[in-house]
Amino acid sequence: MIIILLSVGLFNMFQNPENVNSAKSKVPFSKFLKEVDDGRVIQVEIQGNNIKGKLADGSNFTTYSPNYPNLVEKLSEKGVSIIATPLEDKMPSLLGILLSWFPMLLLIGVWIFFMRQMQGGKGGAMGFGRSKAKLLNEAQGKVTFNDVAGVEEAKEEVEEIVEFLKDPKKFSRLGGKIPKGALLIGPPGTGKTLLAKAIAGEANVPFFSISGSDFVEMFVGVGASRVRDMFEQGKKHSPCIIFIDEIDAVGRSRGAGLGGGNDEREQTLNQLLVEMDGFDTNEGIILIAATNRPDVLDPALLRPGRFDRQVVVGNPDIVGREAILKVHIKKINTGPDVKLRTIARGTPGFSGADLANLINESALLAARKNKRVVTMSDVEEAKDKVMMGAERRSMVMSEDEKKLTAYHEGGHAIVALNEKASDPIHKATIIPRGRALGMVMRLPERDQLSVTREKMYSDIAVAMGGRIAEELIFGHDKVTSGASSDIDMVTKMAKNMVTKYGMSKELGTIAYGENEEEVFLGRSVTKQQNMSEETAKKVDSEVKKIVDKGYERAKKVLTEKIDDLHKIAKALLVYETLSGDEIRDLILRDIKPSRSFKDDKEDDNKKESSALDSLGLKPKPAI
Repeated sequence: MIIILLSVGLFNMFQNPENVNSAKSKVPFSKFLKEVDDGRVIQVEIQGNNIKGKLADGSNFTTYSPNYPNLVEKLSEKGVSIIATPLEDKMPSLLGILLSWFPMLLLIGVWIFFMRQMQGGKGGAMGFGRSKAKLLNEAQGKVTFNDVAGVEEAKEEVEEIVEFLKDPKKFSRLGGKIPKGALLIGPPGTGKTLLAKAIAGEANVPFFSISGSDFVEMFVGVGASRVRDMFEQGKKHSPCIIFIDEIDAVGRSRGAGLGGGNDEREQTLNQLLVEMDGFDTNEGIILIAATNRPDVLDPALLRPGRFDRQVVVGNPDIVGREAILKVHIKKINTGPDVKLRTIARGTPGFSGADLANLINESALLAARKNKRVVTMSDVEEAKDKVMMGAERRSMVMSEDEKKLTAYHEGGHAIVALNEKASDPIHKATIIPRGRALGMVMRLPERDQLSVTREKMYSDIAVAMGGRIAEELIFGHDKVTSGASSDIDMVTKMAKNMVTKYGMSKELGTIAYGENEEEVFLGRSVTKQQNMSEETAKKVDSEVKKIVDKGYERAKKVLTEKIDDLHKIAKALLVYETLSGDEIRDLILRDIKPSRSFKDDKEDDNKKESSALDSLGLKPKPAI
């Protein structure tokens, strides 16, 4: 707007350059009459009341004449050359037009802006119900099956779709038909969207991508219109693939819940069902959807003929985790000590996104330390940060708190070492991480698909080890609230053993429900349950028996291994963090840890002396 206004001003200025000179030569009318009387005016040009003229000395002048009578006679008497011209109806300048129309133009512009905002800003008034599906191309970053690892079975399922699109006769020769839809199911971060991108990269066909929330609008019928438009676009580019991410946003069960259904979402789902398998079938369009909540989807969406194939994309096993790490490790510079097999073994339950985050965190930690390569220590530190939270070394703990935390974590470690079914100890620390003041981390030797009764009893005993260590060392009155999370965990595990897993002789192999309440419209609604008050008392009794049994097992171990508990507590007070191998060497072989977490030896000696003094032991030379 500034540029336009300046341009108009310059245009008006240079349109008639005489205006500038006339402004300088303008004289009063009285002076003009005096010049006429003196005979110095030789020529005038009269245009209405405006007078322009020339003096005897050759200078020009302008003046404005009122209705002066006999002006022409007076000029004639003095011999002045007179030129008379009529008035011209001048057109208004461009600047004047703009200024007069500016308010109206502003109102029109604001109205157009708000109309485009209400309609999604796409296609004007006629584009309100158009699909928002984006057609992907190779310029947007091609992803292939080589970039997807850890989900080999899922890759085989979707590779068949790509192969059909490349060579349809291979399947139609035997009378087979490719599934119309494939539903990718799995927890968050397992690579469902990445797998869909790989399909787009491998198949040389158009690939449309859209989110389930793009169909949902505040106006009823818009979502159904967008579904129709999406399939119309697919027909024009057939054969093609349409990918709907987070389909649970629009594919929920119709009429479910106490509050009724959403009319707009239900109409959108109905239109989607008709387009996938109705009277007017769409040949050559393959629909791929992804969700991590298959339990809420409408049954009509999952029946054969629509989403014929359901591909489960689960968390990878140890081999899959190693393959995923190989894909992500290519992007960073690593040292020779980085062993992917070790990292994969130490990350059970990690999804593909978790592993990518782990590698990225290790690279960031190495860069923070000004390293040129990422070493194994950086990966271990990043893994601890991801699994246990960042270290809170700024948190000030008194000597008594450190001592209590050391014995608490030592109790967990001693029981874990003496329980055969327990997972091996990976690390023990008294450095606050996240919301915990200390932690003992155990890692399974292999991925666990099911848990035995023996393993559950061992886990309960290990969890109770921290509370029992506090009682044995500090007494009943000095027990703290630090075991609250342990107690909560063992209670839930014992209740599941009784009510879900059928591991109670008293109650048998029957699944028992619980009293659950929901708040709906300000009222508390109790769900139907299959457990009477008498049965609930038996459940509580059985849960207490299981927890008490684990408590007694842990107490027996710690009473017999009290000297080992002192050793681990002392080492934790000195070194703050111990690995699983160091704990086993300390207990089984009586080998002291061979490293310190502090570079300053004087600080080490002071810290060890104060820790040993608090334990009532004699200080020894620092290692």
